[in-house]
Amino acid sequence: MSSALEQLTSIQQRIRIACERSGRDFASVQLLAVSKTFPAEAILDMATLGQTAFGENYLQEALDKITHLAELPTCPPLQWHFIGPIQSNKTRPIAEHFDWVHSVDRLKIAQRLAEQRPAHLSPLNVLIQINTSGEDSKSGVNPADAVALCQAVASLPKLRLRGLMTIPSPTENMEQLRGEFNICKTVFTTLNSAGLGLDTLSMGMSADLELAIECGSTCVRVGTALFGARH
Repeated sequence: MSSALEQLTSIQQRIRIACERSGRDFASVQLLAVSKTFPAEAILDMATLGQTAFGENYLQEALDKITHLAELPTCPPLQWHFIGPIQSNKTRPIAEHFDWVHSVDRLKIAQRLAEQRPAHLSPLNVLIQINTSGEDSKSGVNPADAVALCQAVASLPKLRLRGLMTIPSPTENMEQLRGEFNICKTVFTTLNSAGLGLDTLSMGMSADLELAIECGSTCVRVGTALFGARH
């Protein structure tokens, strides 16, 4: 637990300093703890310290942890974000068990999530993934096609379009990263100018969260710096 406290405090301090440098309020940036491959016990440690938003990439692993932690009387209510690629045959359990989805990049996927979201649950919060790096192997909609997709998704029932997400190139070139983050921010600004009222820009991970915050991120996705190296 002491290690978890140290890691969480360290990341919160990094976010706080980045916000101060950018003239932003610390509360304007959400920390999403990326808990993929880590056990439910590690999530419980973080939750006990007040970190309650968790991101998962692998569906079955996530469902097992969601079920297990929901049964523990010592675990506070958690907010679950699905942040991995979405296959058509996996949309139902995502729609049934998650609060947020960060990785929608096709209208078909959004339509299935809308159709399969249970009526008794609040609308599923959705982010559109933007491919800012131009890599063919990477998921995400082309920035030029993002406006049309976002407008279509915003009209679907049982979904609430909240904003955009991007995963930049795997590079240490800060200027390249800045350019890719700014592409996403420009699309975000364009959509809000069109009246979509988005409030979430999910950009930045352990190595580049300061730059992402400088570029306007409202949600940083941190795994390694919180939980340690993955095996």
